[in-house]
Amino acid sequence: MVRGPKDCVMAQVCMVTGKGPLVGMNVSHSHVRTKKRSMPNLQVKRYWVASENKFVRLRLSAHGMRIIDKRGIDAVLADIRGRGIKV
Repeated sequence: MVRGPKDCVMAQVCMVTGKGPLVGMNVSHSHVRTKKRSMPNLQVKRYWVASENKFVRLRLSAHGMRIIDKRGIDAVLADIRGRGIKV
């Protein structure tokens, strides 16, 4: 099987909040409707985890970064791993 560039696209989902793309419609003045996708504000960020003595790379939305600031990286990592996401 030959794999193309569309087969290896990573999902646009936040690892902390689970936010993903939203689907809606652009509506023109003449009411012609076309589909659009609103993508979440995802960033790849490294966090230092002192308990494991290593860096962890996470794909996060801006809201997910705020959650880590409030709850701490150790608590958030425990939740992510509890959902079965390998980090």
